[in-house]
Amino acid sequence: MRVAMHNWMRAEPIEATIERLAKCGYDAIEISGEPEKYDTREVRGLLERHGLTCWGSVTLMLGDRNLLAADERQRAMSVKYVKDTITMVKELGGEEITIVPGTVGKVVADAGPDEEWRWAVDSLKQCYEHGKREGVRIAIEPLNRFETYFVSRHDQALCLADAVAPDCGICLDAFHMNIEEKDFFQAIRNAKGRLVDFHVADNNRMACGMGALDWKRIIATLREIGYDGALTVEFVAPIDRTPANPYKNMLEAGPRPDMTPEEWKFMVDHGTGALSDEFYTWLVQETIDHLRQSM
Repeated sequence: MRVAMHNWMRAEPIEATIERLAKCGYDAIEISGEPEKYDTREVRGLLERHGLTCWGSVTLMLGDRNLLAADERQRAMSVKYVKDTITMVKELGGEEITIVPGTVGKVVADAGPDEEWRWAVDSLKQCYEHGKREGVRIAIEPLNRFETYFVSRHDQALCLADAVAPDCGICLDAFHMNIEEKDFFQAIRNAKGRLVDFHVADNNRMACGMGALDWKRIIATLREIGYDGALTVEFVAPIDRTPANPYKNMLEAGPRPDMTPEEWKFMVDHGTGALSDEFYTWLVQETIDHLRQSM
């Protein structure tokens, strides 16, 4: 079982991210779904120089991206975005892509449930077929109810995957599962044979080991079902601006000079923009140390 990490949670040059992951002992990156941003030849060279691999990518379903939108042109644009991200994964030597079907943060439906289900299935089938051609597995990811109204539990993701193809996969995320699943461990067992990726953060979305989740039991259950993919780190540390903040080095004084105003706004909107480099790097290290001890 490998340990990978996302990079969407912190806007910085990819060189800085890869160097940090290598120093902290990670095996791979699950690179942000921004195919227009990365020169895949350059990124692949950076990964090789630091002894890392690309595990895959995660879609960033922001703005107008929505595979079940009522607007046909919007769905077509979203499918093209996912296909472009799949091609990026192939060029980086990656294996999978995690797909959130709807726009993240959208909690109001565009149409009736039958129509939206049909649109989602049709869009995902196109993505799935492109993934088959490129040798990249797709994994449908449920998010908690505050980030999407469409797919929030493992059984919903499995139902959607079944409608796409018999071998279409899913991704489970420990943070979202802790909110939505009736039985956390049975959800993992029910995903046997279909689980392509497993995202990890603690119940408070801090680094693994800094919350209430039992990581030894979680990893043992993943082994029990034969899961041999990555534990993909995706903590989003909540900003604490109160006197009760136990981490005095947590906050960045202001926007970093290497970030555009748009990147800074994205990070602030997602609750992780004001973290200092020292604190963020510490969380990256704490996570993998706890996971290694739990494996």
